[in-house]
This record gives sequence, structure tokens and C-alpha cells, in this order.
Amino acid sequence: MSKLLRKMTLTGMFTAITTLTSSFVFVPVGYAKIFPIQHVVNVITAVILGPFFAVTQAFLVSLIRNMTGTGSIFAFPGSMIGALLAAVLYQKTKKMGFACLGEILGTGILGSLACYPIAVLLLGKKAALFGFVPAFLLSSLMGSLLALLLLKGLLKNHYMRRLLYENSTNNRGI
Repeated sequence: MSKLLRKMTLTGMFTAITTLTSSFVFVPVGYAKIFPIQHVVNVITAVILGPFFAVTQAFLVSLIRNMTGTGSIFAFPGSMIGALLAAVLYQKTKKMGFACLGEILGTGILGSLACYPIAVLLLGKKAALFGFVPAFLLSSLMGSLLALLLLKGLLKNHYMRRLLYENSTNNRGI
């Protein structure tokens, strides 16, 4: 199987897992639904597959969740900015901790601030500029920590380590 096809397959699997769990693992907070599993998968996809596939996975999950009624419009900026920043920081440093930091800063700060104009302009909701930050920050922090623990655990298994190595960005070890 080609490397591109393998990455596309993994992206589809991550998208399916995240979408399926969204129906029962979320916390409604104000206008948004907090979804820590999305952050877990964003970090894992960023580390294993890189920026393009991480953002694609975040977009697809947000789209499907919105179409099925299990997500909100705020899923788009939060998850996509977080996935991108997580992947870019991981690519630059090759450290999983920086991927987690990218997810936290990207979703928790930048993504939550990007939700403000959506709330005001598209939905006609009066919202505080920093109203989304605490919820998005908490969700991305918890999800990123879970992802770090999961990735560290997977790396202890020789088979999973080899699989992660074969699929990682630039075919480098994690």
C-alpha cells in the first residue's frame, strides 16, 4: 500500500472514531459543545500524519458533526487551528509535548477567539470576546494531556512503534 493511501486510510479511521464518539462524549458549555476526544485525535493525527491530514481530519469531523447535529459551528475554527498548530510545532521540534502545546494554544486561545466573530455576525448572539477561551482552553488541555499519555503508551509497544514510524511525517520516528 502506498504511503499516501495509508495516510488517507488513517485519516478516515481517525475521522470515523472521532465522529462516532461525539454522540456521547461531550460537555455543553454556553454556545459551544466541548469535545476533548477531538483534541486527542488532533494531536495524534498531527504527530503521525502531519499538517495537511490533521487539518483535513479536523475539518471532516467538524463537518460531519454539524451535519448530524452533534456539533456546533464553533467546531471548525477551534479544531482546525489547533490541529494545524499542533502539526506545525511537532514538525519543527519532533517533540510530542510541542504538538500538545500547539493544540492548546491553537484551539484554546486562537480558535476560541476566532469563534467570537462567528457568534456575533453569523448567529446574532451577543458574546464576550474572551467568553469561549476558558471552555476551549480546558477542553484542549484535557484532550492534549490524554493524547500525550496515549502516544507515550503506544510507543512502548514495538508493533505500534513500527506502525507509527512507518506513517509519521517524513518517515521519521516519533
